[in-house]
Formats: sequence, C-alpha cells, structure tokens
Amino acid sequence: MLRAAYTPYLLHFKTPGGTSRGVLHEKETFFVKVWDESDPSRYGVGECALFRGLSADDVPGYEEKLRQVCRDIDRIGPADLREWSSIRFGVETALADLRNGGCRIVVPSPFVTGERPIEINGLVWMGDRETMRRRIEEKLKAGFHCIKLKIGAIDFDAELSLLQEIRSRFGPETIELRVDANGAFSPSEAPEKLEQLARFRLHSIEQPLRQGQWEELAALCRNTPLPVALDEELIGIGDPARKMALLDTVAPQYIVLKPALAGGFSGAEEWIELARKRGIGWWITSALESNVGLNAIAQWTASLDPALPQGLGTGQLYTDNLPSPLEQCGSVLTCNPDLTWNLNRLTWISV
Repeated sequence: MLRAAYTPYLLHFKTPGGTSRGVLHEKETFFVKVWDESDPSRYGVGECALFRGLSADDVPGYEEKLRQVCRDIDRIGPADLREWSSIRFGVETALADLRNGGCRIVVPSPFVTGERPIEINGLVWMGDRETMRRRIEEKLKAGFHCIKLKIGAIDFDAELSLLQEIRSRFGPETIELRVDANGAFSPSEAPEKLEQLARFRLHSIEQPLRQGQWEELAALCRNTPLPVALDEELIGIGDPARKMALLDTVAPQYIVLKPALAGGFSGAEEWIELARKRGIGWWITSALESNVGLNAIAQWTASLDPALPQGLGTGQLYTDNLPSPLEQCGSVLTCNPDLTWNLNRLTWISV
C-alpha cells in the first residue's frame, strides 16, 4: 500500500529575477514523497511546483488539497488531478521515481547516465540596460548558441539597441535569439513592435499579448513577421477539446510547455501530440523549479529527443537549491553520475 508525505520549501534567488510581471526574490514550492509501506527506505520524490500568481491552481486551499492527495495517494491517479497541474506534476514525478527504484530516475535514458546532454538556451533576465548587456556578454562567453531575453519592462528602444548590438557581432547562423514578452504588449501596439523586432532575425517571440485574447492573438499570428510562441496562454487549459480550440483558433508557430503549469507530463504530452498534428513546433521550459523538478523535466524532455534548444537553464538561480547530479556546462544541461542527491534539508509532514 502506498503512503505519502509532503513539505513546503522556500527557494531564494541569488540575483533577483526581473520579468514584465515584477521582480522575483524568492520562490515557494512543495515536495511530495511516496513510498510503499512494505519498504519505507525506498521512496520517490516529486516537486509540486506551484508558481504564485501564475499557476492556475494557485487558489485558497492548495496545501489542504495536497494533504488530501497524500492521504489518498493509493487511490488517486493523474486524471483525478487535471485541475491541479502542479500537484499532478509532483505526483507523476514521485510515482515514476518510485517505479524506477527511488533514486531520482524519472525516465531512464542516456541523459541520466551522462551520455547525452540537452542543449539549452541562455536566459537573460530583465534589468537595466547595463545589467542586461553584462548578462548577455556572460552568456556569449559561456558558449551559448541560443539566447533568450526577457523583454517588455524597460524602455523598448533600449531593448532594440541590445538586440542590435548582438546582431552586429553575431548573425542568426551563429547565435539564435529568442525574446519573451510575458504578455507585455497591447494588441494595438504589438504589430509594430513585432515589425521592429523582426529586423534582428529572431527565432521567435513568446507570449506577446496578455493571455486570454484569442482573437487578437490569432490576427497577430496570421500576419506576424516573426514566429509567435504561446506560453502563459496554455496555463489552466486541461480539457482536450479546449486545447484543440486554442490551437485551431490562434494557429501559433510554436508552443512552449512548462509541465508544472501545463497539466503535468501527461497534460504536456497531450499538448505536444495536438501540436504535431497541426504542424506547430514546441519546446520545453522549466518554471523556476528546484533541482527536483528540473531533474524530472530534463529526463522527460530527453526522452522526447528534442530538436531545438530547451529552456532548462534555471538550476543555478538559487542560493538554497537541493544538491543534485545536474550540471550546467556551457550551453548544455547534463547529469553527472559522480554527483549525488542531498535531500536532508527537507522535513516531511505526515498526513
């Protein structure tokens, strides 16, 4: 018979992370532990990666729901958690970990053994002009071939100037540029701004409009001078019929999947299958998880044999992340079998 426990955990940023929604200093998360009562020494761990202000399941009673899930862990399945994306993600991870021996292996693959790293993009958070320039230089020196810039919070002309600086030194065949507006543009200003951004031969722009504006997004995607990727737009949509309606209405060039926000692994796989049938590209991004969640996402992503650089370079953001075998080496995320997990900071709450 399965048993479960959980614990909250607060992660602290080494450097505040700037987005168009504000500056992040800390990140609240939860962990769940699942074991068979016949062998408590072997257990699976997952991260219920709640993202305050963004997760669709950021609602009153979240922790009580997590306690209930732990109490009912032997009788609950992923389908029962369709409306609780981050909890579904954590439970799916913990159960997969337990099935694979309870040693943080969620999806066995050459990635787990360190044989096949994952190419990732270098993420440049928002900041003032000089701070962003310095961060861009750091990514270039580290050897990244794909750089993603958060835009929409500082002066737009300054952001264009930073893109111009990169393009004056590196063509698109050398450095791929992605930008993420996090919904910062209005429908009226977006077409002109995308025209200006397109001069720098960008790979794509994520979520140019605030989520929920399907018709405006559809018009933008029909006439866009650069590919549009939907990100926040996918959050909270669990019903397959509504997923199809979104993709058919908006017809984006790409979707960006954060499993903790997009229905766990099963929900994300559903999005990918629907996108493939419509010729829509995709890539995977972490949502500021700890190493527990990032490890699960990386292992799952590796099993999909991704063709594009993935958004998984968030493992070094925190002062108090949980030690793991994950290593970021230049432009790749890899798993170092010589390193071990340390979960001693977690104090489990029995239910």
